[in-house]
Amino acid sequence: MKKPIKKTWMIASALTIGMAVLTPLQAGATAVDPTNGVTVQIEQQVTGTIKNIYGDGIDLKSRDGKNYYISFYKFSDEQLEKMNFVEGQEITVEGSVAEDYSDLYTFEAYKKELPKEVTKEELAKLEKLFNEMKKLQKELSNEMTEEELEKKFEEIDKIYKEMDKITKPYILAIWQPQTFEEYIADFGFSEKNIVIEENDNKQLKGIYEEWVKLEKDGQEEKAIEKMDEFYKTLQPYLDKLYPTPTFEEIMERYELNIPAETLAKLKNIYDNAQKAEKDDNADLSEKLWEDFYYIIDQFITPQTFEEFMADYEFKVSEEDNKQLKQLYEEILKLDKKEDKAKIEEKWGAFNNILEPYFKANKEILISASKVIINGQEYTPQ
Repeated sequence: MKKPIKKTWMIASALTIGMAVLTPLQAGATAVDPTNGVTVQIEQQVTGTIKNIYGDGIDLKSRDGKNYYISFYKFSDEQLEKMNFVEGQEITVEGSVAEDYSDLYTFEAYKKELPKEVTKEELAKLEKLFNEMKKLQKELSNEMTEEELEKKFEEIDKIYKEMDKITKPYILAIWQPQTFEEYIADFGFSEKNIVIEENDNKQLKGIYEEWVKLEKDGQEEKAIEKMDEFYKTLQPYLDKLYPTPTFEEIMERYELNIPAETLAKLKNIYDNAQKAEKDDNADLSEKLWEDFYYIIDQFITPQTFEEFMADYEFKVSEEDNKQLKQLYEEILKLDKKEDKAKIEEKWGAFNNILEPYFKANKEILISASKVIINGQEYTPQ
């Protein structure tokens, strides 16, 4: 179990309402101390190689080996398209340092996505709500209880709905929904030679057009109910499009040497798990799938410690490496079903040793204000 390194993002823009349904430092800059312990400037320039591309941001490895995440929220989609980022490409970026991923998505970036018709008074309300939401998001913590997290998410959701009340009328006024034919074509039924019967097609079209009308009228709850009706009618065709794999197909993917007696046991569990899913018996289904993969795991050769550590970009000290290897090999000897508590405890100790390395290699976050790529300079429009 590798420690996950996640980016915490601002919740989706209020524009997204479900219509698809389903280099030298600049002079005079102020110094800050980011989480990796390296003192940098609030405004800085960095040159490096693109590692990963996310659409509105990139991972960058600088010339001196530091890791950066560069956000391009200030730039338009048209500019990003012209930049045409490619992994392995060298790029120079100027911008301000942020402490957290959520800090990269500012109200100015959010405001650019809003319809021009939004009034100054409404913008003022939206900015206040936006800042309240950001404050609540920063308060989220892994140390919180489930109840505390739920309460905090409820507060965030309440603010989001208030923002949605302001923006949605403008969005609905310019919304151009797909035609029923376009919407159905996106599923790709024709590519699998799946033909929707005439009566079902007529019924689906009628439901879809009712859904569009309900969405335009702002009747969200009724619109959700109507779309549930749509997918209930469409489900038999989705089952044909994405058929449940047979037991034999599942086992072919593993390419394991499993005795016939064990295979027979696995097939029985698999069939019962499928039946439990059809019967909406979630508890039984979960237990059966756990049993299924528990048996399969016994025939899978696990990664060696060296293979496991090779995925990390950093190197650990000889002493830490020795402790990590011992913990890893102890974990592999434990039974995944009988020794869950011990396994979790040892993974905890494993990650505690790695924690300083995660911190030392944590990305520096930059909100870009200038980009130089392929000799071309870009600044936000």
